[in-house]
Amino acid sequence: MPRAGLTADRLVTAAVELADETGFENVTLSALARRFGVKDASLYSHVRNLQDLRARMALRAGGELIDRIAAAVAGRAGKDALTAFADAYRAYAREHPGRYAATQIRIDQSLVAGSPALRRTTEITYGMLRAYGLDEPALTDAVRLLRATFHGYCVLEAAGGFGAPRDVNASWDRAVDALHTALTHWPREESDEPHE
Repeated sequence: MPRAGLTADRLVTAAVELADETGFENVTLSALARRFGVKDASLYSHVRNLQDLRARMALRAGGELIDRIAAAVAGRAGKDALTAFADAYRAYAREHPGRYAATQIRIDQSLVAGSPALRRTTEITYGMLRAYGLDEPALTDAVRLLRATFHGYCVLEAAGGFGAPRDVNASWDRAVDALHTALTHWPREESDEPHE
């Protein structure tokens, strides 16, 4: 492939495709250069280093994920929104394992602050949870619970970690039901209790 037309955007597109094909951890600048038929050095005018490339991959994949979730939850609230959110999250993780892995890396907070996609993720997630009557610090706690549950399930499922004969989809549905129950009956902290 000729060097002409090589851009940061094209590199990120190729990188996320490569991640889905071979695994996020196998995306290197050398592998990407081979994909474009150029020398490694040719990529440095578009990305600073591997860390920069992976941060761009995380932002791209995070944007794709929240677009899918936003479309799924539009016009829904409560359990319907939670179920749509959860199912869209899991579907993305299953369909794009390398991209999903990219969404889990820690990236520089200055990039996060400047990312419209990640701001949108916060708005949609917190908006869904506010429908359960939650505010801070319960919102942060609930976001952590959802992320830990969804991510843990997706990682274990992808690794074949569920060996029992019970259907994994049925278990997923029960997990979402349990989250709905937990969110509906969120425990109040002592400081939240009304004083007599």
